[in-house]
Amino acid sequence: MTEVFNKMNALRWKRIVIKVGSALIAPEGKGCSTRYLLAIARFISECKLQGVEVVLVSSGSVAAGRAAIPFSHQPLPINVKQAMAAIGQSQMMMIWSKLLDWPCAQILLTHDDLRDRRRYLNIDNTLRTLLSHGALPVVNENDTVATAELKVGDNDNLAAMVATVVDADALIICSDIDGLYSANPKTNPDARFIARVDAITPEIYAMAGGSHHSVGTGGMVTKLQAAAKATAQGIETLIINGQKASSFDALLKGEAAGTLFCAQPGHLSAKKHWLLHSSKASAEVTLDAGAVEALLHKGASLLAKGVTAVQGDFDKGDAIWLVSSTGTRLAKGVCQYSAPELNKIKGIHSSQIEAVLGYCPSEVAVHRDDLVLME
Repeated sequence: MTEVFNKMNALRWKRIVIKVGSALIAPEGKGCSTRYLLAIARFISECKLQGVEVVLVSSGSVAAGRAAIPFSHQPLPINVKQAMAAIGQSQMMMIWSKLLDWPCAQILLTHDDLRDRRRYLNIDNTLRTLLSHGALPVVNENDTVATAELKVGDNDNLAAMVATVVDADALIICSDIDGLYSANPKTNPDARFIARVDAITPEIYAMAGGSHHSVGTGGMVTKLQAAAKATAQGIETLIINGQKASSFDALLKGEAAGTLFCAQPGHLSAKKHWLLHSSKASAEVTLDAGAVEALLHKGASLLAKGVTAVQGDFDKGDAIWLVSSTGTRLAKGVCQYSAPELNKIKGIHSSQIEAVLGYCPSEVAVHRDDLVLME
């Protein structure tokens, strides 16, 4: 197994993203602790000394600020969580700054920042500028202002999105177990450790007790979702035990640590990866059989003529799901029309659009360059 990791020696990576969760930042849930962070900081320092650029995605602002605002009721109201995050975020940044010998830069994001193409590019430029000047970007979800509809939801998936933004070579997700097992090792003594995953299949998700459609704010399912996002973009991904200093020592030596998820060939362009994984879509447009065939097998754009139904509200330029008559999601794309406009022109030829609307900004509803097919 060592030879698998020899080619992945951290000192040969040019740029890595490391995700550290709340359980490592605030293991007691009552404020920041250096118990596990010292080893992580030393690993980051060793990487930096060897010229490896590092971006840190750090959870834990709510846990870090919990002690400052006594509140016994569960679940925590959103305003209380946001207040805890506001206090905890500064404490978390302070501890990282103390552990490291160079500037640490705070980057707070919401899903809205990542799904908006202009802001996405601004995030890219900011992160790359910080890295070029030797600073350590410390990224977290903006829990002080984010509401449910604006949240990524978990920092595993946020880390994968950040790794894509900065075109990282590797994503390291720190967990409280050694990696992926065939079942939960805390409850099943027969659980088998999985050292390498060549492709993330439904069977792999089943090992974590879920699917790629599962919704959660942590746990192994979200780590697999993150690994799927990153590896699809050609980024090697590791899930390691962040509570063990030996995990980081092994990586620096090029030895086996955690579970390796292999980068996939033929990854999506940055634009289509952003569209698939970062843009947010809730509305659906149903296609007829001819449009489905053209979309899946002929590399065609979606014409208004192929639309049979429009569900939900959206504006021109928003991302929408393109679905079959049975509701299967076939693709995700940026629509050239609003929902009311598309409702008026669905099922008609492109040559008739101007007569119906009084204008024709586009002959297609979704251009081929602005859509990505689902697997």
